Amino acid sequence: MRRRLVAGAVAVLAASVGVGALAPSAGAAATVGIRVDAGASLGTVPSSGVGLNTGFGDEHMGTPKVTSLMKAAGVRQLRFPGGSGADEYHWKTHTYGDGSGWIPSNTDFDHFMATAKKVGAQPILTANYGSGTPQEAADWVKYANVDKGYGVKYWEIGNEVYGNGHYGNGKGWETDTHADKSPKEYGKNLVAYAKAMKAVDPKVKIGAVLTTPGFWPDAEKAPGDSADWNNTVLSIAGGSIDFVIVHWYPGGKTTADLLNTPSRIAGVRSSLRSLIAKYTGSRAASVEIAVTENGAVGSPAQTSQAAALFAPDTYMTWFEQGATHVDWWNLHNGTDQAPTTVHGQTDYQDGGILSAGTCAGGKCEPPRDTPFPTYWGIRSLTALAKPGDTMVKSSSGNPSVTVHAVRNSNGGLNVMLTNKSPQNAAQVSLSYAGFTPAAGAVTTVSYAKGATALTTAKRGTAAAQTLPPYSITTLQLKPASGTASADKPTPAPTPPAATPVVSAAGTTGTRAQAEFGAPVGQPTPSSTSGDLASTGASNAVTYSALGGLLVIAAGGMLLLRGRRRRAMHGK
Repeated sequence: MRRRLVAGAVAVLAASVGVGALAPSAGAAATVGIRVDAGASLGTVPSSGVGLNTGFGDEHMGTPKVTSLMKAAGVRQLRFPGGSGADEYHWKTHTYGDGSGWIPSNTDFDHFMATAKKVGAQPILTANYGSGTPQEAADWVKYANVDKGYGVKYWEIGNEVYGNGHYGNGKGWETDTHADKSPKEYGKNLVAYAKAMKAVDPKVKIGAVLTTPGFWPDAEKAPGDSADWNNTVLSIAGGSIDFVIVHWYPGGKTTADLLNTPSRIAGVRSSLRSLIAKYTGSRAASVEIAVTENGAVGSPAQTSQAAALFAPDTYMTWFEQGATHVDWWNLHNGTDQAPTTVHGQTDYQDGGILSAGTCAGGKCEPPRDTPFPTYWGIRSLTALAKPGDTMVKSSSGNPSVTVHAVRNSNGGLNVMLTNKSPQNAAQVSLSYAGFTPAAGAVTTVSYAKGATALTTAKRGTAAAQTLPPYSITTLQLKPASGTASADKPTPAPTPPAATPVVSAAGTTGTRAQAEFGAPVGQPTPSSTSGDLASTGASNAVTYSALGGLLVIAAGGMLLLRGRRRRAMHGK
């Protein structure tokens, strides 16, 4: 992962005065009305929806401590072998690039599968498109599902393939050794990959890499193109795929910007569903949307409280809009950026949910594997929902408080409330349709700024709560006596229509774009610097060149600082 941000955002990160608090208005003390319609279903929580990225450079992903932390956080999907690194990774030899660089021996495919089994997570694998072949991918399917019986269902074909230089005057971040880097060529090769892989195991599901609607290079046409990336790829491969892939890094110059971005998801989903309907015909309803990278990159907050609030709100909003997979970037990540201060809290500028223990700017992260606030934000979802629970309609009278609600299998109702104000507590009043809560104090599970765990307590009532500043509070409500089965949620309707997004210059769509530092819609600069793709390190650091990568050996750990913003994007 690279930490170079869009022009103008660097200054925001450099000084806490730019964090953009949700400033209190004259009516800030007014009570916020929350409405929950427990009888209106938005669908069920997907079985493997809460996902996380892992990389072949992370030698600590399978340790007992780390697997326990992931399991406790409710992680149900693990992505492997990384981001951009996947387009240079060769699974048979467990090598990267030209094979001359060292990577940990305990992060090969079988070790990864052992980790997934410990966590209880479904794997999603990214086949090497950038420097691989359909046969290499088909061999991987055979080894995984025929020889080993792992039953790996979901396979992405490449990572951010549109970042191969086809747009931006040949200056991209994604490895692609094909002579033709156009969307037409990717579409043709995608069909070949799908054919080869399904010949081995017809049950596998194949995913197509799309640009995120509304984010560069969405809607772009390079010289010689007749249409943009998404329309071109799907017009060729729509009949061969089972899911589409987007990455979600909405960013923002301020923390308030970041926390408001979930409101844009409905428009992105609408655009994707229109494309799917156009090119997959009668299969459209079964074609899934997978958000295989998601995070707060491009905003001031990476590890501090705003990112923690962003995480569960984003997961739930995507689920409510029909996404079946949402994978946070990253398990361990590391950084070469000095910490900043965001709303009085140290932000280590690290995209991982667990500390990598790295040092930058003379300051070090907490000890390796220490959970960052983003970890606790994701873990908050375990208090709200389990796979198969029914999401129901809810609304807030003020955007400073967000709400998500879920009916559980026991007839209860869980309501997650997020107070996005960094300074002010929020008074909320709650009303319900289709559910009658039991009287008395309710069980709440909360995560507040500065906390190092979730807190369970009896607090407030089903009708009134006080939410601490910058906090997540989940109410776990029991039905009033005799009403448990009185009201059942109606079947999930098609998500309400939203205006499809329009691509706009100045918006980033991937970590790569945000970290590369180029104004969106402009040619990508040719900088070869990157950030640390880290798995953890002590303070002792030595530098050496290996196989075109800058290898930072730190306390026996491997950090990769690669060319073309390779760094933290997948290793």
